[in-house]
Amino acid sequence: MKKIINHLKNSNHIIIASHKNPDGDAIGSLIAMGLALEALNKNITLYNESPIPSAYCFLPSVERIVRQIKETNTYDTAIILDCADFQRIGKISLVISKIPVIINVDHHITNDRFGNLNLIDTSACATTEIIYNLLTEMALPISNSAIATSIYTGILTDTGSFRFSNTNKSAFAICEKMVEAGVDTYNVAQHVYGRYSLGQIKLLNMALESIEISDNGKMSMMILTKNMFDETGTRHEDSNGLINYAKSIENIKVAALIHELSNGKGVSKKPEDYHVSLRSDGTVDVAVIAGSFGGGGHNRAAGFSIKSTLSDIKTQMLNIAVEL
Repeated sequence: MKKIINHLKNSNHIIIASHKNPDGDAIGSLIAMGLALEALNKNITLYNESPIPSAYCFLPSVERIVRQIKETNTYDTAIILDCADFQRIGKISLVISKIPVIINVDHHITNDRFGNLNLIDTSACATTEIIYNLLTEMALPISNSAIATSIYTGILTDTGSFRFSNTNKSAFAICEKMVEAGVDTYNVAQHVYGRYSLGQIKLLNMALESIEISDNGKMSMMILTKNMFDETGTRHEDSNGLINYAKSIENIKVAALIHELSNGKGVSKKPEDYHVSLRSDGTVDVAVIAGSFGGGGHNRAAGFSIKSTLSDIKTQMLNIAVEL
């Protein structure tokens, strides 16, 4: 951590990026890190390839997150947040790879240690926990409610409102301090969990109708097709949290959300791009399953991308279910 702190203090122009299709932790850590470094008079750029989910558009300074950058020759440092591998930031990875120093900050157990400097803590409940510890070590007081709200939101969402097994003592301790710094907990909860568009409700209904259970009753599969998003007028980020419905079914050990990413109409019989999210009840390490497909994550939450047909993916998932 000291090497990273020394480098940041000597940096001038920093780009900070988090993974595409961001969740609350990716956005919260991005904003908190950026605003803290800006307080040190650093020139910062906040980047994410994807549109910001509507649930997080309330966060302070979220409008400063850009989806494109024109050049990188002025940056001396890149900070990559909440990414188990470098490609998770998306198509800009080729551009950022040319920046002299890349700092990798993450909490995923499958992180491949890319970058020149690494700050990886797999015991952390969220990347925002690591950001909090980094800012504390840098003696940067978090009296700014904007930074506090971003850290609080990251921890709240990545622990599933303190329901998930990654919830640790630090999660409660840090959030208490963030509330003391000015976080409006009711406002955060209302934006993150209390508001849904009609399209999101319709998407939820379609997702629930799609659920299939393996013959042994240990795996559930939920399907989201491009056609479902088109019919409901929703976007990828509107599917956040849907997999938890499939995971909560009695006796389920592993839930799989199979998400079609291609632009075609209906379900194609030809190979298409899919993302498969996996959730475990704790008895199965889904990071191992995801890793076998080139993905990664945590033992209870992981995922991978694949080019295949829906029927083939379902067959592969059901073959895994037999071994559960």
